[in-house]
Amino acid sequence: MNVSKWKIPLTLAGLGGVGALLFSSRGRKLIHSTRERLNQAPERLVAWNDSAKDELNHIQQALQALEQSIGTHTAR
Repeated sequence: MNVSKWKIPLTLAGLGGVGALLFSSRGRKLIHSTRERLNQAPERLVAWNDSAKDELNHIQQALQALEQSIGTHTAR
């Protein structure tokens, strides 16, 4: 199969799709909402990271309490 004969038609189809996305109102709304989500991503990641750290601390405390209750101490 000769792929080189499909390069130009596929490129034009891709550019046409991008153009349709940029020039339609629905496409502009989609781009705007995507940009807003990306702008909020760092704050969401920081919040998720903080909650994950808290959860890991709770798990560690529960494991330490379990260790103390069964009376085993492991070398660290």
